[in-house]
Amino acid sequence: MKIYTYKKCGACRKAIKWLEEQGIAFEELAIRETPPNVDELRQMLEHVGDLKKLFNTSGMDYRALGMKDKLLSMSADEAFELLASSGNLIKRPFLIDEDKGTTGFKEDIWEALLK
Repeated sequence: MKIYTYKKCGACRKAIKWLEEQGIAFEELAIRETPPNVDELRQMLEHVGDLKKLFNTSGMDYRALGMKDKLLSMSADEAFELLASSGNLIKRPFLIDEDKGTTGFKEDIWEALLK
């Protein structure tokens, strides 16, 4: 299981703490330096069901690029390439495993997914 995080992200810190408390093994990766690849993004879309859920919609990069409007006309492949090139645009934490995945941290969702 991989979890992509940003060290200054409060939700990421809570997610890591929760995983450790549950005794769940994971590999932590820095999302800005090593963003998920296109295959992982494609897999995550299957889990979350909505392309917008892959984006950090409250981030400065999202707003600076005008993604709110661009996302409506963007293909999934275009979005995957953009996200894979800029970890700041990706919703975090980004948790992915072979058969499951989610973005953001909501304890009840993580518990249902991982237990």
